[in-house]
Parts: sequence; C-alpha cells; structure tokens
Amino acid sequence: MIDLRNKKRIVIKLGTSTLAHKTGKLNIRRMTNLTRVLADLQNAGHELILVSSGAVGLGVGKLNLKSKPKDTPSKQAAAAVGQCELMHIYDEMFSKYSITVAQILLTKTIISSPERIDNVRNAIDALAEMGVIPIVNENDTVAIDELELEIGENDSLSAIVASIAGAEALIILSDIDGLYSQDPHENPDVEKISVVKEIDEHIESIAGGAGSKLGSGGMATKINAAKIATTAGVDMLIMNGRNPEDLYKLFDGEEIGTYFPAVNA
Repeated sequence: MIDLRNKKRIVIKLGTSTLAHKTGKLNIRRMTNLTRVLADLQNAGHELILVSSGAVGLGVGKLNLKSKPKDTPSKQAAAAVGQCELMHIYDEMFSKYSITVAQILLTKTIISSPERIDNVRNAIDALAEMGVIPIVNENDTVAIDELELEIGENDSLSAIVASIAGAEALIILSDIDGLYSQDPHENPDVEKISVVKEIDEHIESIAGGAGSKLGSGGMATKINAAKIATTAGVDMLIMNGRNPEDLYKLFDGEEIGTYFPAVNA
C-alpha cells in the first residue's frame, strides 16, 4: 500500500475521461470537486504538479465536432482551442481557493535536452516555492510528434515529469479502478491487482489497448508510465478519477487502485 502522508512533491495525471463527458464537454461537477480536493491537499502542505490531458477533447467539444479529428492539422486546431479553454477553467476554479496555477507546455525537444530539462526543473522548483500548482501538458498545437504519438501520450509524460521534478509519487487518475487480470469492461467478475512489484511480460500482456474516444491512453500506456516512474525511484498508483473524494481516502492510507512501488523502495 502506498503511503502518501509524508510525501511532499506529488504529480497527479488527469485523463480526458476524468475531466470531460463523452461529448467532449467539461464534466463540471467532477472538475468542481476535483479542484476543491486538490486545493485542499495543496493547502495541507503537499506540492502538487498536475499533468493534464483534455486539451484536444475540450477543443472537440468547444468546436462542436462529432469526434476527435484524425488528421494532424485538425488535431492541432482542436488542441489550440482546447488548451486555452483548459487553462481558463483551471485558473478560474483554483482561484476560488486562492491558489494560483501556471502552464508548462513541453515538447520532445525539451525533454530530450539535459540543459532544457534543468530549466524545466528550476521553473517547477520556483513555482513550488511560491505555492503555485504547475499544470503540464504536451504542446500539441505545434509539436506534431506528440500528436502522432512518437514520444508517447500524457501517461508517459506524467512519469517523465515526475522524474524531472524529483517527485516522490505519481498518481494517475483514469476511468478504471486499477490494473485487472482481464478487461473489467468485458468481464466484470475479474479481480483488481492491488500491488505490482515487478513489471514483467505477464503484466505487459494483460494491459489493454486504447482508452476513450476522446483520449489517447489505455492501460498499456499506464504500464509504460509505471516503468519510467518506478525506474526513476518514483512510486506510482493508478486509480479511478470518477470520485475526487477518493483522493482523501488515498492520502489517509486506505488501499485504493493499483500500486507500483519504486524499484529502489
């Protein structure tokens, strides 16, 4: 079981399925509850870093498109519109709790350069000192590599950010309770795996494919994120984001989701 009570810097990855309805429109009730809980955890002394999906999904909703675009220029357009909408929402919702947010957009070029990684780390450190919550996303408007998934999606990005930032834990909020031996959407009787101490061929084989229609992730991308995070000495946990109040239970020490302990733990 992961113990977050004494962990200070924590990365939380928010998937599109957590932030938006299937229509692509914002899930207002969930986002309202989520920002309240996150603000409270920040006020309790944790240094939160959010890696937020949802730009393309919200762009799809804002532009009244029927589904996520398949061609790159349209994805860029949706991302440009959606990223603006996403940060406006975060800024407005967190400001109710007197918490300031900041936007950090990353690309493959940035995370491939040691010097630029240092700049990102320094910026995160400075923001944390000021009590600001950084909100990180891939720069999907101009970075075609990211849209075509050449460096990975936001699950993997969140693990990279956790490593760069020197985080002690990574929490991935998804539309599933954790890792199962089979797809629970197809077989509701399967049991959840509470702890994965080693990511072997069996664990990789039971990871599913793509996620929601608006998102780009799936269990396979979360397993890849777990590899990156745990190798970097970061504990990782996958849990369902449908009820933000469950974060309180997690931080109080209750067993939730699937826990991937850091390799050196």
